[in-house]
Order: sequence, then structure tokens, then C-alpha cells
Amino acid sequence: MKTLRHYLMESVRTYNYTIKILGDVENKNLLNMFIHNLSKFDPVKISDPKTTVIQKNPYGFPLEETNQSVIIIQAEFKYPATEPMIVQIAQQSGLRNMIRAVTKDYNDSINAENDKYANQVQDEEKKALLDTPELEDNGKQASKDYANQYLDKVIPKESSIDIPYNAKKTPTIKNTSKDGIQTKSPFSSVKMPERPAIGAHK
Repeated sequence: MKTLRHYLMESVRTYNYTIKILGDVENKNLLNMFIHNLSKFDPVKISDPKTTVIQKNPYGFPLEETNQSVIIIQAEFKYPATEPMIVQIAQQSGLRNMIRAVTKDYNDSINAENDKYANQVQDEEKKALLDTPELEDNGKQASKDYANQYLDKVIPKESSIDIPYNAKKTPTIKNTSKDGIQTKSPFSSVKMPERPAIGAHK
């Protein structure tokens, strides 16, 4: 049989929050002091801080805050808390970072919506790529066209202008030999002077 204490403990309502701290906190002592000062809400449990990767536009913060990481702390309190109260505790602890605090249920629903939207965008991008006509031949035609353009730039085409040659044509010499071999010496027609007789006297 359950005792009255047990019934009271089961009826206690707790409040779950997701606390987000924009940017890095170089002095970890300030972060630890902030977590310690959250004890005024009678915490049931507070998770260790986890740092996300750098995000282009961290959700929940102004759009001008770009390319920042976010420190996330999951907290469960016995007493309700508001964002201004949590921000005030952070400032009293020495933190100057921008802070957002939302209920865990709200944060989970926003994350689910973001994941759904991201998956939908990815599916649409994949479908668009598959429906692209250029990919029906696995990119063969695109590769061929690119190769032709590259070769035209590297190896310029020769000019197609035909300029006639105006010099006189060399006459063809007819070979009169029988077997393609010239048998008559070109010196055979040269007349040599007469040689004097041997032993001649004047």
C-alpha cells in the first residue's frame, strides 16, 4: 500500500526547459556559476552543457547572428521559470552571451518541424536531379561536348581559306628512255676542240 508521501511525490509536477546560449564561453567558471545559480528553481536534474557545430543561422536567435555555435542545457525544475528570469540569472553570473529558454516540448516540436522540412528539401533536390534530361545518358553527351570545346581551345582549327599559287608551272620533262633510265649522256652533244698531233713540229 502506497504511503501519503509516495502519493505526494507522484503528484509533483516538474517543468522541463531547453536553455540555449549563443556562442562560445571561454571562461568555463562563468558557465558553471550560471548552472549553480539555477538552483533557485529547485532543479530535479540539469544536463551537462553540449556545444553544437557552428551554424549559419542558429534557430531562435536574430538573423544577424551568423556562424555561431550554441551551448545547449536541458533542465528540469520543480518550479516554473521564464526566459527573463533565466537571462537575469545568467547576467548575475557574469555571462554576457545571448540566451534563449523554451519548454522542452516546444523545442522538440520545432526540431521535428526543422527535420521534416530539411528532409523534404533533400527529397525535392534529389527528384530534380533525377528528372534532369542531361543525366539520362549518364552525362556522356555532356562529357563529349565539353571535350570538343576543350580541344577547340587547345588546338585551334586550321584556316579554310584556299589561296591559289600564282607562280608558273614547272614544265614536265619527258624521259625518252625505254625503261625509265636515261641512256644518252648530256655531254654527248658537247663539241670538244681538236687535240694537237703528238710529236708535231713547227
